[in-house]
Amino acid sequence: MDLAETLVILQRNLFSPLTLAFVLGMIATLVKSDIEFPEQAYKFIAFYLMFAIGLNGGVELAGTTFQAFAWPALATIFLAILLPTACYGILRTVFRFDVANAAGVAALYGSVSSVTFVAGIGVVENASIGYEGFIPTLAALAEWGIIVALFWGRLGLKTPNDAIGKVVQETLTGRSVILLMGGLLIGMIIGEQGFARIAVVFSQGPEGLFRGVLVLFLIEMGMVAARQLRDFARVGPRMLAFGTVMPVIMGMLGATLGALSGLSLGGAFILAAIAGSASYIDAPAAVRATFPQANPSIYLTSSLGITLPFNLLIGLPLLYAYTQWFCYSVAGCVVLPAGG
Repeated sequence: MDLAETLVILQRNLFSPLTLAFVLGMIATLVKSDIEFPEQAYKFIAFYLMFAIGLNGGVELAGTTFQAFAWPALATIFLAILLPTACYGILRTVFRFDVANAAGVAALYGSVSSVTFVAGIGVVENASIGYEGFIPTLAALAEWGIIVALFWGRLGLKTPNDAIGKVVQETLTGRSVILLMGGLLIGMIIGEQGFARIAVVFSQGPEGLFRGVLVLFLIEMGMVAARQLRDFARVGPRMLAFGTVMPVIMGMLGATLGALSGLSLGGAFILAAIAGSASYIDAPAAVRATFPQANPSIYLTSSLGITLPFNLLIGLPLLYAYTQWFCYSVAGCVVLPAGG
């Protein structure tokens, strides 16, 4: 892929409804507008998006063979172990973070941002290509990165690991995993015929509400990210570098392993978005419970104030350009039709 094609991808993403909605939310907060998103509405929209993704994926997954799913699943599990481990090691050795803060940041970057995940799906749909139906299952598997990061933290503090079981339980029963896996199961059971009856509400295609609801969600996320920018000075230039460079490296690794494991172009890119994201909804709760001494202004500002805006504005287009290059030049990925 040459520079001109990369610039086209960047331009297409910057002027997409999702990115513009996110920027609108940031501007509204920075100019101190009185726009306020009701908390209950935000929770409902987040619930809807995760369940709709799982439901659509379940319908597609019903026709997927185990052979097609096995290698991408193994690649995702490998990423869930490698990425938080690498983040923890870099933060401890290069950035000289203490154990608790290194584990806290690694937990967020080892987990999955649901906003970046759905934005990645939006990029693929905007490019008019499809992706595998089991992708939501990979997102759920990637959440195990939280446990890996917290394990390294407990090992570093030489504290008993008897609370790890509780962390595992909280991860498996977290809202993202339950909604994604529950939606997948329901979608597999009802199939295309049953889904057709509710497609007007849950379809990710042009006939459904999904895309419009996602635009509203990105306005709120822009407002939240802009509020977090006020704490930017506390994390300093080191975390600025970490929060922008690491997502690209992790995302490129996700794209590479995804393509080599047999994923299509769209699937490999969404795995890149999963790998390059940083959670700020589910993972912080686990960090607070396990390492109360960790500083939230470090791990939350890095994830929400730096990495989220970077990914939505620049990171995802760069990862899509890399995924295209690797798929076409090295791995020979297939390109699934939109909706397929």
